[in-house]
Amino acid sequence: MNQPKIIPAAASLTRRSFLQTSSKALAAGALAGALPVERFALGASPGDTLRIALVGCGGRGTGAADQALSTGPGVKLVAMADVFKDRMETSLKELANHKDKIEVTDDHKFIGFDAYKQAIANADVVILATPPGFRPMQFEEAVRQGKNVFTEKPVATDAPGVRRFLAAVEEAKRKNLKVGVGLQRHHQAGYIETMKRLHDGQIGDIVSMRCYWNGTTPWVKTRASLEKAAGRKLSEMEYQMRNWYYFVWTCGDHIVEQHIHNLDVINWLKKGHPIRANGMGGVEVRKGPDYGEIFDHHTVEFEYEDGSRCYSQCRHINGCWSDVSEHCQGTKGRADLNAYTIRGENAWKFRDKEKNPYQVEHDDFFAAIRADKPYNEGEYGAHSTMTAIFGRMATYSGKVLEWDAAINSSMSYFPNELSWDATPKSLPNADGWYNHPVPGKTQVI
Repeated sequence: MNQPKIIPAAASLTRRSFLQTSSKALAAGALAGALPVERFALGASPGDTLRIALVGCGGRGTGAADQALSTGPGVKLVAMADVFKDRMETSLKELANHKDKIEVTDDHKFIGFDAYKQAIANADVVILATPPGFRPMQFEEAVRQGKNVFTEKPVATDAPGVRRFLAAVEEAKRKNLKVGVGLQRHHQAGYIETMKRLHDGQIGDIVSMRCYWNGTTPWVKTRASLEKAAGRKLSEMEYQMRNWYYFVWTCGDHIVEQHIHNLDVINWLKKGHPIRANGMGGVEVRKGPDYGEIFDHHTVEFEYEDGSRCYSQCRHINGCWSDVSEHCQGTKGRADLNAYTIRGENAWKFRDKEKNPYQVEHDDFFAAIRADKPYNEGEYGAHSTMTAIFGRMATYSGKVLEWDAAINSSMSYFPNELSWDATPKSLPNADGWYNHPVPGKTQVI
């Protein structure tokens, strides 16, 4: 099967064509000619059956499909797409508790790099849960076909991908498509109520913020174990896709793939993205040929438009202090956002019960489709993704960076072609190790 060549986003969305003010960096018209209206989304009545396609059948995709199928009656999974057949079959087995809502026939199991196009064509609602490097082109295609989309975070792994995604967001608005993004804290009752109180001024003017995703190393799939299971030598492309967490083009580094959640909360708090960043990071412990090219720690100072700063940490080193949280200091008190707690003259704590936010985000998304209500989380999803990429660019380069320069960067990590024998841009050295970014030398703009 001929695999599609990837056209770099920068080729069609240049700095000159991109809006100069970063807070308005939506590239609204960039894809207007490239995305013809095949059909406009229509509101579905409560009795209609919504057909779902799952693109990306790994753990998060399977979880998202489970939550989508748990939104109530009138939903069916009708198509699946992945590059790996074994992953798809495992996903189907894990979704067996929804057997009455699964109608994925063999001819609707699509395998390959372009399988997402076929799956999207058979659905009303698309779940995008592949490794995030693929998100911009898949989201763009879903919008082109006029489908409602729930996309996992992050929505890209580099600035050209963010711009491509933002342009498709504007096209989705024009077509009245509903867009959900997997930043579930926006659907978490404690966060919602805490944020409302902070926006109402209960700790005064917010002057500084802190956020953390310090934890342990997640899964790793060694080349030796993968090749033993396959009974053959893997191409470099297949190896990187099987071990996708450790490559920038697929994952974005853990500051993008994980820490985006905390940075998104800070952007939500500040009602905008940072304008400047500097930071440091590197590889202290997680070394070896199977740990790819990403860092194991990042520390970034983000400056917002009002001059306030967020001090951000994320780390993947076993045996260290672990914490996943967000905090802010105001002129009248302080708040621990993850603990739903305000301290100071307006002391308060959220004590109500809350539903699983991963389920609520799907409940809200499907309810908006059925009621045909405006629903598009794409813009803040893209800006939070870019905030995390901005931080990575600062740590990789060791430079003080400006938002406008960063979001207009032409640096793309995505391969020029997708096929099993295509060559990724990052390759191992003779000893099997990959080159890591070197602060002070690595170029990111």
